[in-house]
Amino acid sequence: MTPPQQESEASTNSAISAVVERFLSAFVSGTEAAQRAELLREVLLPEAIIVRTCGQQPAIYSVEEFIAPRIELLSSGRFENFREWLVSSQIEVFGDIAQAWCRYSKSWTEAGEEHLEHGMKTVHLIRTGDEWRISAMAWDDERSGLKIPDFQPRDPAIA
Repeated sequence: MTPPQQESEASTNSAISAVVERFLSAFVSGTEAAQRAELLREVLLPEAIIVRTCGQQPAIYSVEEFIAPRIELLSSGRFENFREWLVSSQIEVFGDIAQAWCRYSKSWTEAGEEHLEHGMKTVHLIRTGDEWRISAMAWDDERSGLKIPDFQPRDPAIA
């Protein structure tokens, strides 16, 4: 294990970004949704807490409470071509703890109508040995009256 003080900031930020991107890459519609859910179990601590706000009463999930309905929704056929991706992030690290403030986008087709939405996630991570794992995550999405300032979405499929 590389001592934290010897690990470069760029290397640490890259490792944390990779964890966040692996988390988001699990959200793809199709028959392999259950297999992709394993990515979530790999990057989330078993005791992690996930919170959805989105202008509603906050919903607080354990890891399995969070994963199960997403597998069902993404494999149901209701959403076609669903995916989420990281647009940008700001990472702060202190020793073995980190926080990533992330802008993300998601797109899908539902009942023939295409959707593109944007939101923010706050991801809290801890270093466990040689890797970073998510200990908590919360998100909120843009909606009427709540917009991400100066937001320039970047679709990785176009880049």
